[in-house]
Amino acid sequence: MESSYRSPLRVDLLGGFRLQAGDDQVTLPSGSERLLAFVALCRQSVPRNLIAGTLWPEASERRAYASLRSALARLNGAGRRMLDIGVTEIRLSPDTDVDIDHARSLALRILDRTAPTPDEDLSPSAVSVLSSGLLPGWYDDWVLATAEEWHQQRLHALEALAADFVRARRHADAVAAASAALHAEPLRESACAALIQAHLAEGNQVEALRHFTRYAQRLQCELGLRPTPRLRELVAQLQPAGG
Repeated sequence: MESSYRSPLRVDLLGGFRLQAGDDQVTLPSGSERLLAFVALCRQSVPRNLIAGTLWPEASERRAYASLRSALARLNGAGRRMLDIGVTEIRLSPDTDVDIDHARSLALRILDRTAPTPDEDLSPSAVSVLSSGLLPGWYDDWVLATAEEWHQQRLHALEALAADFVRARRHADAVAAASAALHAEPLRESACAALIQAHLAEGNQVEALRHFTRYAQRLQCELGLRPTPRLRELVAQLQPAGG
């Protein structure tokens, strides 16, 4: 008798597209990947005409619909199970997990200043999740807008998480969180400030000053700007007079 068990389904969009059925990674044609990614990001029923027009914007309406039908036809097994396909609309199956949904919830919990960050979110795994961009290397307009929104959200969350780690005296984790934010946006002053504060909290004055100097040089070289007074104040006592 055939087992009724079905492997859990997951769409990963952070760090790149991956489709998982249990422990197995599923490979799909490019058009089918883009279809699943788009529907997964919408997280609601999407009209077929909107999908076709968004994914194949340069094609005529007829060819766009044909491309959509082809992408659907190439889905099989786990890929097919991930979608509820209606006559006029398509949506992600409710039992399909999407990593960006969990990541956004994590970021919102960290950014909620009305309540302490839950202990389970004060972890290296949280830093890892927030370190990944959304579908890097995908340059479709519908990806770029959502990717930028996530980029800003995760940077703010990493900085807030670094501050939480400092308060918990978990300095190595604080440095890791702030470093991830600065790596993602090297000219972001608030990320540099978070990293300097993490080093200062641990008593590593040399590291703090080194990062400030590196940031100031890069800012001057690339944009012709100086760090703001707020950032300079963080290291004012570490520099020689007139430094």
